[in-house]
Amino acid sequence: MVPLSLVGHRCYDFLLTLMDTDTEQNLNESTAIPRGSDTVLLVLVAASFSHLLNDTIQSLIPAIYPVLKDSFQLSFAQIGLITLTFQLTASLLQPLVGLYTDHRPQPFSLAIGMALSLVGLVLLAFANSYPMILVAAAAVGLGSSIFHPEASRLARLASGGRYGFAQSLFQVGGNTGQSLGPLLAALIIGGRARSNVIWFTLLALVGIVVLYNAGRWYQRNLPRAHKHITRSASHRHLPPAQIAWALFILMSLIFSKFFYLESMRSYFTFYLIAKFQLPVEHAQLLLFLFLFSVAAGTIIGGPIGDRFGRKYVIWISILGVAPLTLVLPYANLGWTIVLSVLIGMILSSAFPTILVYAQELLPGKVGLISGLFFGFAFGIAGIGSAVFGQLADHTSIEYVYWICSFLPLIGLVTGFLPNLEGPRTTATAMDA
Repeated sequence: MVPLSLVGHRCYDFLLTLMDTDTEQNLNESTAIPRGSDTVLLVLVAASFSHLLNDTIQSLIPAIYPVLKDSFQLSFAQIGLITLTFQLTASLLQPLVGLYTDHRPQPFSLAIGMALSLVGLVLLAFANSYPMILVAAAAVGLGSSIFHPEASRLARLASGGRYGFAQSLFQVGGNTGQSLGPLLAALIIGGRARSNVIWFTLLALVGIVVLYNAGRWYQRNLPRAHKHITRSASHRHLPPAQIAWALFILMSLIFSKFFYLESMRSYFTFYLIAKFQLPVEHAQLLLFLFLFSVAAGTIIGGPIGDRFGRKYVIWISILGVAPLTLVLPYANLGWTIVLSVLIGMILSSAFPTILVYAQELLPGKVGLISGLFFGFAFGIAGIGSAVFGQLADHTSIEYVYWICSFLPLIGLVTGFLPNLEGPRTTATAMDA
């Protein structure tokens, strides 16, 4: 374990040394006009990779729900409460963390957040009661709430003005991690001993090393970031009431997207087992396939939004998936697999675009916006999981998916968003 961490530390230091000269030159030469060449790709990859590790750990929790349900004889409502506990701790603190770090950035809080997730994993592996599982889920959620605002700021700081691309690259790491959790759970844990969760602490240790070194780069470049903390925008003429209305619409879209995605993350395995009588391991693999499609779709939305306009991407991503979700409850196993992949790819392209759109509504508030939207997304997902668990207990898991099929129709409210696109000749690469 120690040699692995040491090797990761040395390799990362070496890469940072190689890039220092070019990075310093690029950042010193940053003008008011962003250029793609200013993108510090290595830092973006580090942010994305750490997001992968963080979300792999997070997605492990719902992936082992069948194991927990059998071990502790849990109801669906108790399963939903685990998700609610995790999501609430992962959401309530995020806006506060983001607001605080907008004024006082904390580069090394990234590694601290990963350390809290490591503690949660240890507790989850050796928990001997249901309350202890809730404590473990809360610890993982707390680590996530500290990680996301500052990691999102790190990605934007290294974007070189390609905000959609940077946010998509950052997000694809998280979504890839969410897809890997069920796959690794199927391979390492399956239906066997929950204590095998302890192997996932290796991921947390690697994450701490990567994030500590990324924090060093972040700390070195903070003075330049503060010089460019604000930028002019083509929508400064929008009155505060219209900006607030636009944020409300974006929150409604987040509600639609994450309520549906959480129904898939928390209960898709149960749906497959109940409707098609699949074994746990096969259901976990199909959950991995769905979550991998979410990761694949995430990388598309940001760059397309940079090029063609964010509002159009939001339209297609949220509302465009509605016909597929409406058909899913009536599909056989083969079509269920196909539809779940398409739904994951299309629906996932929205979040990076929504987040960048919101950041452009409130320039200079990257931490607040990131914390607010990540936090709301996690919180609403936790509430959704609890609601769906209660609903499944009183009806059936198939009925849950029939209800959820109508959620993407909320995408119709996208038509009320103002158009922010236009020449962005005064944007800076450093409005972190």
